[in-house]
Amino acid sequence: MKTSIVSFLLSLLLAAPLVAFGADAERRAEVAKLGADVMPFDLKATTHIFTKTKNGGTQRVVAKDLADAQQVKLVRAHLTEIKAQFERGDFSGPTHIHGQQMPGLEALRAAKPGQIAMAYQQVTGGAEITYKTTNVKLVVALHQWFDAQVSDHGADAMAGHQHHHSEVKQ
Repeated sequence: MKTSIVSFLLSLLLAAPLVAFGADAERRAEVAKLGADVMPFDLKATTHIFTKTKNGGTQRVVAKDLADAQQVKLVRAHLTEIKAQFERGDFSGPTHIHGQQMPGLEALRAAKPGQIAMAYQQVTGGAEITYKTTNVKLVVALHQWFDAQVSDHGADAMAGHQHHHSEVKQ
C-alpha cells in the first residue's frame, strides 16, 4: 500500500509539468490568435524584446528577417499607433490580447497623463517604445506587464538586457 501511494505521488509529480506545459501552449495559442486582431504584422515573423530599466523599460519589436521590408513597415506603423493609444490611456490592444487581468495593466490604465513618458524610435528591423516614469508603482506595473507579455508570447518574445541596443534607423 505504501508503495502504491509513493508511486501515485511520483506519477502526479511527473505529470504536473506536462499539464502545465499544455496550459501554457493553449494560452500562447489563444494569445497568438487574439494578437492577429491587434497586431498587423506576423507574430511568427517578429520578435518582441522587453527590456526593464530602473525607470521603466523598452518594448522593441523587430522582424526576424531584417530584409523583410513589409514586416518592418507593419511593426513601425503598429508601434507608432500603440504609443499614441497608450498616451491617451487606451490599453485596449493589450487587454484584448492578454485579458483584463493582465499583470500591471490596471495600474497603467490608472496612470495620469504625463506620468509615463513614452518615446518611439525606429531601430534596425523594426521599432521600439521607451517608457520612463518616476512613479515606483508604475515602474513595477511596467515590469509586470513586460513579464506577462514575455510569458504569453513564448518563443516570439524575450526579456532584453539593458546593454542590448542596436543603432537607430530612420
